[in-house]
Amino acid sequence: MLKRLLQEEKSWYAAMQAEFEKEYMAALDAFLEREAQQELLFPPRQQIFNAFHFCPFDAVKVVLLGQDPYHGIGQAHGLSFSVPDGIKIPPSLSNIFKELKSDIGMALPNSGNLSAWAQQGVLLLNATLTVRAHQAGSHQKKGWETFTDAVIKKISDEKNKVVFLLWGRYAKQKKEWIDEKKHLVLEAAHPSPLARGAFFGCRHFSKTNAYLIQHQKNPIEWGKKTEEF
Repeated sequence: MLKRLLQEEKSWYAAMQAEFEKEYMAALDAFLEREAQQELLFPPRQQIFNAFHFCPFDAVKVVLLGQDPYHGIGQAHGLSFSVPDGIKIPPSLSNIFKELKSDIGMALPNSGNLSAWAQQGVLLLNATLTVRAHQAGSHQKKGWETFTDAVIKKISDEKNKVVFLLWGRYAKQKKEWIDEKKHLVLEAAHPSPLARGAFFGCRHFSKTNAYLIQHQKNPIEWGKKTEEF
């Protein structure tokens, strides 16, 4: 099932094809098929690889790493931190928007849909790509982390001057797969309210764009500035 889903995005399938021949991926696929018969899973099956479909391998300029998909009804759609239009903006994403406002003067948006970021080259990657409804972390340590570690390493090995945004302890553990001589790694506290505001002031969005411009890449349009409203 998983192999077929990623085959629809040819550049990523070419990059990650070898992973689908490994035992852990077959075990993960079988686990998900069993789970789907007994549990409600998020995101919907066709959206599991949305991060890759919205941001092809050749387009990746920024990697924003999350931990798990949202586990509430209608929230997860395959992009880390993002929710579809019409869904209430979760607390962590609300804090991301507040930092954007203070960092670059972005107006607070009405929607938490970050697909426009992905379409500009931001890979919105969760370390675990599926979850049971209402059970946070329920698909951790089933194989997804091995796959997404391989994704991070593939980007690090085969691309140059990518910005990796690592927020929180869990994301920072992924730094071992990144060659910091070739790429920019920006670390901060998690934007969750549980971090008690430690995320604020990191200015990762302006720093990301400064780095991209320095290396002759188009900056990310994170949103509309307040004066445009």
